[in-house]
Amino acid sequence: MGQLTAVSLFAGCGGFCEGIELAGFKIKCAVELDRFAAETYRHNFPKTPLFEGDVATFLNTRGADHVKQYGLANVDLVFGGPPCQGYSQIGTRDLHDPRNRLFEEFARVVATLKPKLFLMENVPNLLLLNKGHFRDLILEEFARIGYRNTTYLKVTASDFGVPQVRQRVVFVGIRDGLALDGELREFCQGLLNTRKRSEPFTVKDAISDLPSSVVPSGEVMPYPNKGRALSEFQKMMRLDTHAAPYRLAAKWRRGHGKEKPVLHNHHTKEILERRAHLISFLKPGEKADSLPKRIWNGKRPEKWRRLHPDLPSYTILAQMHRDLSEWVHPRLSRWITVREAARLQSFHDGFVFVGSEWQQLKQIGNAVPPLLAYALGLMAKGTLRKLKNATAKHKLATPTRRDLLVEYVQPAA
Repeated sequence: MGQLTAVSLFAGCGGFCEGIELAGFKIKCAVELDRFAAETYRHNFPKTPLFEGDVATFLNTRGADHVKQYGLANVDLVFGGPPCQGYSQIGTRDLHDPRNRLFEEFARVVATLKPKLFLMENVPNLLLLNKGHFRDLILEEFARIGYRNTTYLKVTASDFGVPQVRQRVVFVGIRDGLALDGELREFCQGLLNTRKRSEPFTVKDAISDLPSSVVPSGEVMPYPNKGRALSEFQKMMRLDTHAAPYRLAAKWRRGHGKEKPVLHNHHTKEILERRAHLISFLKPGEKADSLPKRIWNGKRPEKWRRLHPDLPSYTILAQMHRDLSEWVHPRLSRWITVREAARLQSFHDGFVFVGSEWQQLKQIGNAVPPLLAYALGLMAKGTLRKLKNATAKHKLATPTRRDLLVEYVQPAA
């Protein structure tokens, strides 16, 4: 098998691409509409062709031959995460949110390119919304376009080296005419299980080597000294150390672009003295409901929340760009910085975010964590290696609606 090829949809700033590329795929083309995310993407992936525009116009623009332009014949994998705000537990949960139907554009691209395999990532609430309405539509749509062997897996980012408890669902589908020995879900889950860590990385593992001081947005600062006892995670993230799966060269070829390391993006939102005083009373892992009434009025207890240094972070969200008060530094009276948020998403220090601080935080919160993406990329690679032409033994029957409905058990709180 030669080098595997892939197309990235809804690429964002490039978190999913970072992991898929690290797993050994060559990304032939990435598609992203948001111009600010595209700016960061180009900064870190200057050699990857980027189609900046609506996915609905990709492979669908009159007079444009994108297959020829980007060399997309015989692509092995199409992957991406359509925007999730319409499905998210904290989002609109509006059945008529137009973003809920972007999976149809994903499916259209898959139907056009006919990759052997696809990966589509989203939030777990997609499976539950309106009693599985969109889950069923997705399974039926992929069966209709020639991917009847499609399933989904629930994944937790902290299982795969991301210092964050971030749960996601990943739809996996194999093109009709190809088959595995065994059931697709069990096979993929088995591959993922080999990548799981016995103990998750913690917030302290992730950011304790970073400076307490910060710089204004847009500025850099001297790279922090190694210190005496770097965590395994910090060795992966830093620009002066090496730890699998990142080689130093892989980190340096991203957006850093300096002869010696400097620390990018170590800035955060300004904090009023009154708020700094308030969060100084928060103990590690505690929220506003732990504060005396003289400090906080008891409203919106989730608004103030300090990370616990000895646990993985709770989910990093795009809403950080509006309000960072749910992400208080584990020991300092300030919010976490853009770089600290990036570390908690498993972006190494060579990955540089550009644009306004507002946009940088939004991009990080929307991203697929690179180390989770790496595990999914290795799963895809292992699956592709085992695919073979279907025989009578693996003959595919057209599924009924009942066949496509798979019971989903809600995760523990």
